[in-house]
Amino acid sequence: MAIIVDSETRLVVQGITGREGSFHAARNKAYGTNVVAGVTPGKGGGDVDGIPVFDSVREAVAETSPNTAMVFVPARFAADAIYEAVDAGIETVICITEGIPAHDMLRVYNYVYPRGVTLVGPNCPGVLSPGKANVGIIPAEIFREGNVGLVSRSGTLTYQIGHELAQLGVGQSTIVGIGGDPVVGSSFLDVLARFERDPETEYVVMVGEIGGAEEEKAASFIEAEMTKPVIAYIAGFTAPPGKTMGHAGAIISGTAGTAQAKKEALEAHGVRVGTNPTEVARLVAEVVGART
Repeated sequence: MAIIVDSETRLVVQGITGREGSFHAARNKAYGTNVVAGVTPGKGGGDVDGIPVFDSVREAVAETSPNTAMVFVPARFAADAIYEAVDAGIETVICITEGIPAHDMLRVYNYVYPRGVTLVGPNCPGVLSPGKANVGIIPAEIFREGNVGLVSRSGTLTYQIGHELAQLGVGQSTIVGIGGDPVVGSSFLDVLARFERDPETEYVVMVGEIGGAEEEKAASFIEAEMTKPVIAYIAGFTAPPGKTMGHAGAIISGTAGTAQAKKEALEAHGVRVGTNPTEVARLVAEVVGART
């Protein structure tokens, strides 16, 4: 089955005629993702790499029946692009755009959530289900098919851990980059619950970072709700308090939100935590080997 994207995904790319949109739409298509349409207002009637371009998502839906949208629209227009996709009946929206104001995303979240639409991002690398579909900027060639679900706030750490797992012969069911902004459409809890229900996922890796309390919430959820082994990694053990490190959401105040506090919370709920990406991959390989 995988989660969020799979062989049944029909993708429309919003902002497809831009540099990033056209490049990654073509890469996603080359991987095997069914990219059925693109949208750029005022440029309907053309195509990008054989993908038809429409002036609106509603037109694209009427002509090509997409069920998933990928947003590569500039930050000042990205919130409206998400609204447009939802209003057109799209079931899953994956927003790659970074720099969207938090207040805009608060409004977007409260609009999307009651409608039952899956929103991943913003400021995320997307979602990859190896061998089935790639929606986003994840370098799919370094991953392999398997039974380990991977959810992360960090794009590059996702790539590193996934690649190290693949080198150890451990493949992935789905890789989900939820994004590093303070307000995102899908939380660790949302994705962990999906992995728990997914029959193709037997193990889970969670990659967190400093700032906020999402990892602590996830720790409680894992102990109470999950039957599948979870291995975690927290980036930012050397980050100084009061500094934003990389992502807008990666800021700590005092002892709250530190890597050490998150590690202790996870371990207190029975989750093994690696101290670096290589150790995480090794821990997963040990768990997978012990259960096969």
